Amino acid sequence: MKNEEIIKTVKERKEILAINQENLAELSEVGIATLKRFESGKGNITLNNLQKIVDILGLEIRLELKNTSK
Repeated sequence: MKNEEIIKTVKERKEILAINQENLAELSEVGIATLKRFESGKGNITLNNLQKIVDILGLEIRLELKNTSK
């Protein structure tokens, strides 16, 4: 999954749950500035902070082997 897809998924899930950036930052204990940079695509987020965010949103991070046969 590309960074843009992750951001889109997070934003869509926030909308479904009616959670704004301020609430998500508080609930996940991730700084609001960090969250804003992440959602705008202008900053890198640590895996630890991303995990905190997706936990609150009821999502999970998974690693899968790439399908290399094309």
